[in-house]
Amino acid sequence: MTDRLPPLTALRAFEVAARHMSFALAASELNVTPAALSFQIKSLEEHLGKPLFVRLNRAVKLTEAGRMLAPGASAGFTELTKAWRMTRRLQDNATLTVTAGPAFTAKWLAPRLYEFARAQPDIDLRFTASLRLMDFVQDEIDVAIRFGNGPDPGLYSRPLRQEWVTPVMSPEMAAQYPTPSSLRNAPLMFDNSINFLDPPCDWTTWFRAVGMDYTPTHGAHFSQADHAVDAALAGAGIVLGRRAMVIKDLHEGRLVAPYKVALGLKAHFRFLCPLGAETRPQIAAFEKWILDEIDKTASVSDTLQIIPIENVSTP
Repeated sequence: MTDRLPPLTALRAFEVAARHMSFALAASELNVTPAALSFQIKSLEEHLGKPLFVRLNRAVKLTEAGRMLAPGASAGFTELTKAWRMTRRLQDNATLTVTAGPAFTAKWLAPRLYEFARAQPDIDLRFTASLRLMDFVQDEIDVAIRFGNGPDPGLYSRPLRQEWVTPVMSPEMAAQYPTPSSLRNAPLMFDNSINFLDPPCDWTTWFRAVGMDYTPTHGAHFSQADHAVDAALAGAGIVLGRRAMVIKDLHEGRLVAPYKVALGLKAHFRFLCPLGAETRPQIAAFEKWILDEIDKTASVSDTLQIIPIENVSTP
């Protein structure tokens, strides 16, 4: 008995037919006639020396041999498709597909897109704003920007600037609440998108960092950071603003951070791509642009006393 593989077209016809359990649907997916598909499967059965399908009146079902072959055929074509996609995309230096969370996209990436387009007019930038974990190959993603602690095994992972949080508000509201103690009477707001962090990064921890024993219990809660920041911009209240979400508004004066004490987080944003892909021209250009943009607002962080959150004593 030889291990020589049968023709790839015959195996492909079998894999699709086994997935659909229908010759007609398989023929439609492969854009061939049912007779042509049936011929391919028949030739595969002759190569094997056993039937792979039981042909019923209006349906088919797998034989024991078909059930044995189907999982491996499916896995093999899945891997082959992934490899082909990866190889094909190596030839494309003009398209860059980036995924980032909706809040980071809205507050950091989107306001700066004009600058990237002006600096790299030959790169077609595409965004997928999602928190869903994506497969770089299956979802055809070049770069992911994600927030958390990592690690990121098997990926090129570049930590971006340290993240911190500090109370931010409109200049008008800052005039009403000039000191941390005055915040006891202020309309405080809550960004619930970072509730997963450990140790917790919340108002109670920040007040503890400035020497106050105070836990606010009332205020508007937001599931997304950009919505909380938008509310602060509108003068609706004061929020613990995350660096990436508020840095541009602080730098340009739409928001202020009057108390100068920030909590430094363990979690951070990372620039992620498949290992080795970081040298592709459009990915390298995008990474450099992000780092350059971060440097433009670095002076804001320099004005703050950043206390590592793990150094804030617990009760």
